[in-house]
Amino acid sequence: MRIGRRAVLAGVAGLVPAMGRAAAPLRVVVTFSVLADLVRRIGWDRVAVTSLVGPNQDLHTFEPRPSDVQAIAAADVFIVNGLGIEGWTDRLVGAVKLKRPVVVATRGITPRKMMEGGHAEIDPHAWQDVANAIRYAGTIRDALIAADPDGAAAYRAAAEAYRAELAALDAEVRATFAAIPRAQRLVVTTHDALGYFGAAYGIDFRAPQGMSTEGEPSAKELAALIGQIRREHIRALFLENVGRDVLLETVARETGVRVGGQLFSDALSAPDGPAGTYIAMIRHNTATIAAALR
Repeated sequence: MRIGRRAVLAGVAGLVPAMGRAAAPLRVVVTFSVLADLVRRIGWDRVAVTSLVGPNQDLHTFEPRPSDVQAIAAADVFIVNGLGIEGWTDRLVGAVKLKRPVVVATRGITPRKMMEGGHAEIDPHAWQDVANAIRYAGTIRDALIAADPDGAAAYRAAAEAYRAELAALDAEVRATFAAIPRAQRLVVTTHDALGYFGAAYGIDFRAPQGMSTEGEPSAKELAALIGQIRREHIRALFLENVGRDVLLETVARETGVRVGGQLFSDALSAPDGPAGTYIAMIRHNTATIAAALR
């Protein structure tokens, strides 16, 4: 059952003025668009959020600019995902004197492992499991309180409401896929960014790329994936808003399986798109995958 978004937003927004706004918004810099949305939902008008990697941009191939160094240097709070996905942050942090320690949003989350090039590697895409996003929200709440103690009551109220909305979303996604036979839940995507989603909701994801969009599968690996799709009668192929579409188009052409739509993995869409918020992204991906599997 969905929580009425307008009711939740109105309730939380009403709390913030009552708690009092900061004289100037807290300057929060995050590494990518998913984190930006989570911070806005907890900070509201007490925060001004800058995302280094914007909507529909590839977190893996991002190249920092001088303006990014300046933004981090001026930030009251700097939040990263962690788990190795933002390898470029080390040199950025090394170039500035931070006002506070870097906040790692995945703190306390047990990462899943996956095979990458024959080796077990940490999968950094933890936000794809909504239960993990609830933990992200708690970490972000605590970071905002540490930087702005006067807003503690407002941040706690907003985080509590948002975490309840996420818990309802998690139950909604589980119910959607529970109605689809487990044997049918086989999906191929552009790269391995949805492993946490698959582990949480019982979907088996395959990809011609590894975890990073910088990787390139060998001809042997691509042929093995095509053979597997034919043997297992996989009927759902999806492009992502980041990644190399040509690989999946090759798979679709060789197997005769049509591409079922676009999923959002490492970045949200533009605000007016189908995945302009984290919750909208999860709902869009869920509905798109479920429609192709039925």
